[in-house]
Amino acid sequence: MKKILIAVLALVTMLSCFTSCGDSSDWEYVEGNGKLTIGITIYDPMNYYDENEELIGFDTEFAKAVCEKLGVKPEFKVIDWKNKETELKAKNIDVIWNGLTVTEERRENMDFSTSYLINKQCIVIKKEDAEKYTSTESLKDALLAAEAESAGETAIKADANLKNATYNPAESQQNAFVALLAGNVDAIVVDYTMAKATCGSGDYKDFVMIEGIELTQEEYAIGFRVGSDMTAKVNKIIEELVADGTLKKIADKYEMTELYEEALGK
Repeated sequence: MKKILIAVLALVTMLSCFTSCGDSSDWEYVEGNGKLTIGITIYDPMNYYDENEELIGFDTEFAKAVCEKLGVKPEFKVIDWKNKETELKAKNIDVIWNGLTVTEERRENMDFSTSYLINKQCIVIKKEDAEKYTSTESLKDALLAAEAESAGETAIKADANLKNATYNPAESQQNAFVALLAGNVDAIVVDYTMAKATCGSGDYKDFVMIEGIELTQEEYAIGFRVGSDMTAKVNKIIEELVADGTLKKIADKYEMTELYEEALGK
């Protein structure tokens, strides 16, 4: 009997050790790796490449500033946006940080940081169609595109007119712009932040936003694994970056001061 009791106690101790060894915090995991793996898509003005093929953007610089305070290196990883929750849960990435919209549905699969930008969904068309498409009703028989599993897709499905249109999901918002440029769709539903930075320049010089249409207003935040201790840690750093003016400087640089100040209630 004594031998059995000793064996049981030994087994309990061993299992306890395995549990504690495998139950390290998110921060310990990130710190141990010496890097924060950040899931993104290529999305101007949040994360995109400049003429020297250097990754820049609001979220890029924001993430670098946070990582500097954490004492780890930022590692940016382009992901398939529709699989972002799976990538996060599987620890292929540590955070989702790419103009991520806060929704109640997403709260079931991730934790969110303090919101840092206000955004909205808008409709982009070619200038030549400006008189043809003036409202969602005028688009009910059109060909539409938005990024798969994005706020844009949600906005299309929620609108009484747009949900009747023919919808073609795109791999990214950038691909949605390409589809409109190629004439494969009549209009695209994208983030205001991207439309503001893209329409009227380069290949998209003849693109415009339909005035007077704001499908949804939303907030951007960083996505963490459910229950992650990184959320509180990064929120504290965000407070510091707000207080010392760092985050406002980044917003000013990428012409998003109004959206930044609105998010913070300033």
